Amino acid sequence: MTVLEQDFSRYQQQFEKDLFAKNAGIKLVEAAPGYAKARMKISPEHLNSVGVLHGGALFTLADFTFAVASNAHGKVALAINAEISFFKSVSAGTLTAVAKEISLHSKLGTYLVDIFNEKGELLANFKGTVYRKNETHPFG
Repeated sequence: MTVLEQDFSRYQQQFEKDLFAKNAGIKLVEAAPGYAKARMKISPEHLNSVGVLHGGALFTLADFTFAVASNAHGKVALAINAEISFFKSVSAGTLTAVAKEISLHSKLGTYLVDIFNEKGELLANFKGTVYRKNETHPFG
């Protein structure tokens, strides 16, 4: 196993403890400091009263991916701000969220998360900022 595979395995083990994301069906696909990719297959439980994906499901996918990217540096990072814009609705398929770090300082980090459907269409964009504590993660 390579160093990158070992690191990813540690991230997977740590973020398996996020039961909310796990119960939403979110799976971590890739992770590295400042970057993460996760997927979620849409199920009937993700749909709102008009039969399209609930905004909260999209936010949860984005927030989880943001959490992995920001915490993968090894310091505990907690969200202090987050916003999301929705561009296109969807009712079925598998979604992919990609988080990328755009700014990192000793106490703050800012991340952009794009969420795509299976056709590669942009469904939503999320921007979040974390406060980076002095505590280290168990995998850090």
